[in-house]
Amino acid sequence: MIAHLHGRLLENDGDSIVVEVGGVGYQVWISGATVGALPALGGEVRLRVHSHFVKDEPLRLYGFADADERRLFQTLLDVQGVGPRVALAILAGLPAGQLVRAIAGGDVARLTQIKGVGRKIAERLTVELREKIAALPLAGGAGAPVAAPPRSTTPTGPLGDVYGALVALGFRPNEFEALLDQMDPALPTADLVKQALAALRRR
Repeated sequence: MIAHLHGRLLENDGDSIVVEVGGVGYQVWISGATVGALPALGGEVRLRVHSHFVKDEPLRLYGFADADERRLFQTLLDVQGVGPRVALAILAGLPAGQLVRAIAGGDVARLTQIKGVGRKIAERLTVELREKIAALPLAGGAGAPVAAPPRSTTPTGPLGDVYGALVALGFRPNEFEALLDQMDPALPTADLVKQALAALRRR
């Protein structure tokens, strides 16, 4: 697996670049933020690399100017339906810090404004990454974790996670708050969300 490249920038078409390292040219797909950080052709370039391999397809390299953006890219890949190209589109749609806050805060409306991100993917991002994304550092920041917006009147623990998931899916609190009182917080969050959605569909 290739994790880092340090060499000379040979080509740059805006979507991918070629980096010469030891006489070998590596094609690397890059994010919008990384494009802006590249030197002129012939200049020295250092990239953090994600090596992506899919069966029956060639190995593809995705490069980033810093480790935080690569970590965010790899976190996006954990979501069903989000491949490398979609992840790059998401990174291009919002600055990294704003993207982290939108996902952590369940801001589906903001996420659907990104080209190529429909409501289904936006909802998956907020539900599946809410906890993971809150632990990521803000791009360009001091490395402090980003927490979801405080909810002074909402439950904590697993029921708080269910609350956030339902809000992210477009439900209003007054539609499901009574359901939370009937749930067992000892159950896995995923099971609690399924229970709540099943109950809401029956209404």
